[in-house]
Amino acid sequence: MTGFLNIYKPAGMSSAAAVNRIKKLTKTPCGHMGTLDPLAEGVLPVGVGNATRLFDYFLQKKKRYTARFRFGATTETLDAEGEVRLGGRVPCAEEIAAALPAFLGEIEQVPPRYSAVSVGGRRGYDLARAGAEFVLAPKKVVVDEFCLTAQTAPDEYEFTVVCGGGTYVRSLVRDLADALGTKGYMTFLRRDASGVFTAETAVALDALHAENVFSYLIPTDMVLPFPVLEGADGRIFHGVQVPVEAADGQYKLFCGGEFYGIARVENGLARAEKKLC
Repeated sequence: MTGFLNIYKPAGMSSAAAVNRIKKLTKTPCGHMGTLDPLAEGVLPVGVGNATRLFDYFLQKKKRYTARFRFGATTETLDAEGEVRLGGRVPCAEEIAAALPAFLGEIEQVPPRYSAVSVGGRRGYDLARAGAEFVLAPKKVVVDEFCLTAQTAPDEYEFTVVCGGGTYVRSLVRDLADALGTKGYMTFLRRDASGVFTAETAVALDALHAENVFSYLIPTDMVLPFPVLEGADGRIFHGVQVPVEAADGQYKLFCGGEFYGIARVENGLARAEKKLC
């Protein structure tokens, strides 16, 4: 069996632990598309079987989050799992809203020290826990939407964030607080969507068991945003480039009515780029 499971990960569980539970239920190799911090809850797409070969095709997918930021305090982890250190003021809603446009578009962002970013072959969170001194390089990320939606406590506000892969919401609260001359950290995070996978259609992890897990499996071809390549010569399935009347780009490729994989068309020639069966 191969395909995707749209899992709703509960808070308090690592993404790896959620995937391990799916592996045990399906008895099939699995992998997730994009780590969700243990503190966070929400959408965690899990590839089952050969679907994991397609992860590279989802790198540009957009993710939507609901986040809550507390101001006037911070933690070393930039979330509620760290020890709270008070400091700084609590800005008003108008100040926050005025600062948000500076974080839209392509921006440079330094990942949190407590993150899975590799530094000399070791994870940032391992180095931070060991008390090591290290510097993480900034990287370019894309933020499409960063909106203040509510004030949830005297010192806490709720936001909607839509962003590309690799964006750390914890870094956004740090940098937003810096821009406002104060401190802040994330108290809540929910991933509402990851590409075509949404919270509305996700299944709770605890609702899955060995007898029903495959009934929630989404066929691989249904989540790929590519058109179907029609009329390709059968030699394409033997590694041969074949002429086609199709525009350049990536296509879903079927063989005998079954989803075969991904084809790429360049200059009127098509080749099988990724085989799944």
